[in-house]
Amino acid sequence: MTGPKEIMVPEAQADKLTQHADTPAGASEHEDYSRHIPVMLEEVVSALQPEAGKLYVDGTFGAGGYTKRILKTGAEVLAIDRDPNAIAAGQAVVAEYQGRLRLVQARFSQMEDVLSDVQPDGVVLDIGVSSMQIDEADRGFSFQKDGPLDMRMSSQGLSAADVVNQYKMGDLARIFNFLGEERHAGRIARMIEKRRESEPFSRTRDLANAIEMLVGRHPKDRIHPATRVFQALRIYVNDELGELARALIAAERSLKPGGRLVVVTFHSLEDRIVKRFFADRAGGGGSRHLPEAHMRQGSFTPAVKGAVGASEEEAERNPRARSAKLRAGIRTEYPPLKADYSIFGLPTLPVLPETDNAKRKSS
Repeated sequence: MTGPKEIMVPEAQADKLTQHADTPAGASEHEDYSRHIPVMLEEVVSALQPEAGKLYVDGTFGAGGYTKRILKTGAEVLAIDRDPNAIAAGQAVVAEYQGRLRLVQARFSQMEDVLSDVQPDGVVLDIGVSSMQIDEADRGFSFQKDGPLDMRMSSQGLSAADVVNQYKMGDLARIFNFLGEERHAGRIARMIEKRRESEPFSRTRDLANAIEMLVGRHPKDRIHPATRVFQALRIYVNDELGELARALIAAERSLKPGGRLVVVTFHSLEDRIVKRFFADRAGGGGSRHLPEAHMRQGSFTPAVKGAVGASEEEAERNPRARSAKLRAGIRTEYPPLKADYSIFGLPTLPVLPETDNAKRKSS
């Protein structure tokens, strides 16, 4: 696995990389990254409670929405992103805040290595793909605009095209079923296996059209029939669920007592992992008839009650917020609990290169 990198980008290149498409299909592809709207910003700040002079980790820098808001309180931020484009675009923010922002290219699961034994006062994670990545056709995250079948957040490793054209039919079906909750997973996998023999898939629209021709589309369908397959491929290629599980463990190990962990998720697979983590880390587990000494001491207490959703006003203004859920916890004084990845219930899937098998599988 490639280690974390701090990257300084020439000003001209950074300016070029700040251009993106955050507009409907057919609109300009050269809008500024600042058009990206951070989801549940007020709720995140309320749960994180940033203060001047303290250190916070933004594990998913993206366009810097959370980071900039935290910096405005006078706090310091260590921001992490695996996407080199986000790192390049963020150099203007680094310059603006003159020493209070450190921007590192890494996976958020690597935050322990990036922090180098420094204990932060808070960690915030915004899980999933950013709107900038979706809007950039050449990244291959969406079929709304035709592009290469890529989907790699870090631009390294196995691409979605590699998976579609090389994996066995049964493995594809499992990926589509578990990560996309696609009810036609087997049929779609068989279609892909047959079609790629004569012509491999290389473009997003090609795969989307092939799935639509196979499954069909009713006029009343809310989503395109390829949506769940694309979601599954994106989650798999970037090991998003495994990354999330490892990041939660890393945050537990890194945070100082009283530090806050705030996580925003966008679909049930992610939220389930976060919910299970906080439930497991709440401690307890013993009988009420046993002495307190036999109870397992928790590493987190709740910072909010259950899951918090976006306000109706925000959901109306920003469609991406409609499925968002925020969960948060406060680090206790007790040591971190054992890193038992079986608590997350991760599905057993083919292991990506450079990925630790034990951390992708449930026991």
